[in-house]
Amino acid sequence: MPRIDIADVPEIPGTGYPPPFDAPCAARIRQRLGNAGGLADFGVNLMRLPPGNWSSQRHWHSAEDEFVYVLEGELVLIEDEGETVLRAGDCAAFPKNSGNGHHMINRSNAMAVYLEVGSRSPADVITCADIDMMSPSSDGRFLHKDGKPYSGA
Repeated sequence: MPRIDIADVPEIPGTGYPPPFDAPCAARIRQRLGNAGGLADFGVNLMRLPPGNWSSQRHWHSAEDEFVYVLEGELVLIEDEGETVLRAGDCAAFPKNSGNGHHMINRSNAMAVYLEVGSRSPADVITCADIDMMSPSSDGRFLHKDGKPYSGA
């Protein structure tokens, strides 16, 4: 049956970032709806972002388009051009290889809920805009931009 029972989809807290880069995102919660439905070509994540938390480190994708749609609450989108408030019903698109790092921060006092959709290109490399970190989607490791792995990774 194609219906996905969201209550049965595991909640994944935080990120896989190495310390200390994981701290701003520690309380975010991801549910991989696309995986639960058996999708292979693109991913769909239901994200919950508590007050004060970041969606991710500011980043861009080399070979993956990304799209977000806000369902509840309010988020501040931060990218190279500055800050934009996104509220329920707002969406944003991030074309692959733009070089424009983006992330969202919940500066409100309420939980924000949004959908995150992205293609699943194994050739994708995620590059962080503000810190010395990148991650190839082919293996998910977190590396310094010179290719050296973070210790413990």
